Parts: sequence; C-alpha cells; structure tokens
Amino acid sequence: MKPIWLVDDDESIRWVLEKALARQNLVTRSFSNARDALAALESETPQVLVSDIRMHGISGLTLLQKVKELHPGLPVIVMTAFSDLDSAVAAFQGGAFDYLAKPFDLDKAVELIRRALEESLREINVEQVSSETPEILGQAAAMQDVFRAIGRLAQSNVTVLITGESGTGKELVARALHKHSPRSAQPMISLNTAAIPKDLLESELFGHERGAFTGAQTARRGRFEQAEGGTLFLDEIGDMPFDLQTRLLRVLSDGHFYRVGGHQPIKSNVRVIAATHQNLESRVQQGLFREDLYHRLNVIRLRIPSLRERRDDIPILTRHFLMQSAQQLGVESKRMSESAMQFLSQLNLPGNVRQLENLCNWIVVMAPGQTVEIKDLPPELLESADASAMILSAQTVANNDSVAAPVDLKNGLTPLSSMVESHEPNVTSAIGAGAASWVELLEQEASSLLEANRPEIMDDLSKQFETILIKTALKFTHGRKNDAAIRLGIGRNTITRKLAELGIDSKE
Repeated sequence: MKPIWLVDDDESIRWVLEKALARQNLVTRSFSNARDALAALESETPQVLVSDIRMHGISGLTLLQKVKELHPGLPVIVMTAFSDLDSAVAAFQGGAFDYLAKPFDLDKAVELIRRALEESLREINVEQVSSETPEILGQAAAMQDVFRAIGRLAQSNVTVLITGESGTGKELVARALHKHSPRSAQPMISLNTAAIPKDLLESELFGHERGAFTGAQTARRGRFEQAEGGTLFLDEIGDMPFDLQTRLLRVLSDGHFYRVGGHQPIKSNVRVIAATHQNLESRVQQGLFREDLYHRLNVIRLRIPSLRERRDDIPILTRHFLMQSAQQLGVESKRMSESAMQFLSQLNLPGNVRQLENLCNWIVVMAPGQTVEIKDLPPELLESADASAMILSAQTVANNDSVAAPVDLKNGLTPLSSMVESHEPNVTSAIGAGAASWVELLEQEASSLLEANRPEIMDDLSKQFETILIKTALKFTHGRKNDAAIRLGIGRNTITRKLAELGIDSKE
C-alpha cells in the first residue's frame, strides 16, 4: 500500500497526524509545502493526500486542483483553521473527498483518513466500473434471463410485448432489441401512447393530410412513416383508446395504413415493440383492450423483473447513477458507505430503477460530504415503519464486511430485557433465534410489562435499547468510543454522556 501524504506548513500538525496514523500501522510521508508535494507527484503517488488549505506559497486549493488534474481518483482531504463556508464550498467544488476544520478531533481525523483509504483501495473504482457502461446494467439472475432473450431475438423481426412495473427499464430493453436486430441501421421511433391526448394520438401514429382538420396547414408524416424500415416502440400500449386499437390491428395484420384525411393506403415495413405495466389479460376481460390485438402483440413476451427481484444489482446501479449525475452536474461523484449501500439494497423501491436514479440525483445534490452515510439519505426513506430495523441490520452486515445483499428482517431477536440481563453485547448473535421479528418481540415485552403494571416502561426499555446498541458498537470498534459514536451516527459528547448515564464500562 502506498503512503498517506501529509501537507501542512505547521510542523506540530504534521507530527500529531504522523504519530496517530503510525499507531494504526499506516505509513506516512510529510511535506511542509505544496510545492514539494507537487514535485514528488511527478514520480510517485500517495494512497491518500491530506493537505492544509492556507499555506505559504502554493495554497491547498491549488494543490487540490493540480492533483485532480493528474490523478482524478486520488482521495484528497483538505483542512484549514478557517472553517468558513467559502473554503468548504471551494474544497468540494475542487473534488475534495472531505473537509476537516481545525482544531479537529484527532480520532475523527484518523477515522476520516481511514474512510478515504478504504475508498482508494477498493478493487473496482467507480470510474473504472462506468468507463464502458453497457446499454443495460444487471448481474442478477433475473436480468441474465432478459439478456439471453435479447440475444435469441437478435436476428428476428418478430413483434415483442415487454411487460413489467413502471420504472423497470422497458424502453432500454426495446432499444437493445432494436440495436441488435437487422434493422439497427434504420431509425427507432418511440411513442408513449398514454402521454398523447386521444384526439391527437391518431395523427401522431399515422400522420395527416393537409386540411384533414382545423390547424392542419401542411401534410405530416406519422410515427409509422418516420420508423419506416426500423422499429416503432409503443410504450404504455394498455392505455391506447379502443378505436385506435382497431387501426393498429389493421397495420399489424396487412401492413397498410391511411393518414388522417387520406385516401391512399401507405405500405408499412416496421417492426412493432410494445410495452405496458398493466395486465393486458385483465383489460381484455374488462372489454378495455381488443383480444385480437392482444394476440397480435403477444407473439413474444418479455417480462422485465422489478428491482425487488434483482437486489444484487442495486449497488452497481447506484454507483452508475451517482457518477452519471455527477458528470451531468460537473461535480465529484459521491460514494456510498457500506452500511448506506446495504440499507438501499433492502428498500422495496416501488418506482424501481427510475426511483433509484432519482434518489441518486438527490444524493449528489443534497447529501453532505463525499461519502454518504445512512443519516444523509432523504428523510422519507428513514421514516418508514421498518426503517430502524433496516438501519440496524444494514450497519450490522456492513460492520461484518458482508456483501450488500438483502437482509431478512423477519428473523427474530431475543427480547431486549433478556439480552441486557445476560449482558450480551452482540446483537447479531441473537439473529435467527426464532420466527418473530425483534419488533414483534419488543411488542410482546411491552405488553407483558404493561399487564404487570410496571412503572416507567418507556424509560426502562429505552435504556435497554441504547445499552445494547452502544455495547455492540463498542465491541465492533474494540472499545474506541469515537469510532463507536461515528458508527451509531451520534456525537462524541453524546456517547460519553450515555456511557455515564447507563453505567457502561467502555473497556468491557
């Protein structure tokens, strides 16, 4: 592993950081000015660079700019005694990994450097992952079935019906089908039939002649003519008005259509790919969709899985969308912590991939810092009924270096009271003890205490809950209070006060 470079004209700061990092078995190299650091960069690179902002000669912000030009993926932490908004904004705009204001807590500084180090040592860099992004991202088994189907249909002109929930990427699949078909050199034209008013949809599809209706000053080609020789993608086909379904059926049957107001048939050579999030069989039974058109469209059906069925893909999709959004905004890409990524992987995102993309856009704009923790996510995600259990599970799995995979929140935990009475510090040891969830067991415990007319139940259970969380965090951090506070998302002063209030010995 390469050394961590420390750049500061204050010798005492360099000395303190050198000693603190040495205790963590981390190799460092120090520079008293940015000029020497830049000269050293010509022949070698650090794993992480920590630099003061305000120094004699070249400033830390100039150093940051030069480093990012030479080594875009190198994490840079900037620190300054002037903790003003302008410095923080300038640092982040310049691509800093994070910002550290002097005077800083030494434990916090070491933890921040460790986070930057972990990011630097990741086997797959975000930029490398997305340097050659495939047209559709997906490694889960459910998506592999889709890829195989696209491969089998590569040389076919057959009509395809794509089904799946909203936001699953049906149009992306349609584009892939077109790209790998014999028609790929010809245009692919898309039309969302639910987005066009009923009285305009016919003209959009088939075009119109001059004077066909008020405002038709000139003749206009419709989508069928625009897609001649290529592919016409009709999205949300289930919402197409019933009378237009008849005209579409005629084109699919004999390959001819008429412009609105026209009298000459126009021959069509178009492959139709349709998509819907609705159950077309039910709409046929309800009389809302023509059965003969349904059978014409349903030659080959391709179902796109929901994101709930391909949770293994959430991390790679998240990294892709974070980098894509950052590129569009011209800022440094954000990174998800292990616990935050685990939390996202457990969410039942009803909007599927589209919702995840929108969430990543929000994170790039709104989340503080370059590494996103659970507490940095949108409040509505953290306010759901199971959020506390999901957060605890995510942090537990992340702390155990597990792969971001779905956590079964239905596995039981032993009651809080029995865990405290037995002084059990490891919550994870209780997972899987029974069929009930820990929330249900907590409800049973509360009911039993209420029936026994026990006083101050809220206070007692809250203390037990906090005791378990803090003891577990201290075990994972080997008694380091500041690290435990960071993992729990609370302040150092808060954990010190809680240790005293709850009578917890951090050296246990």
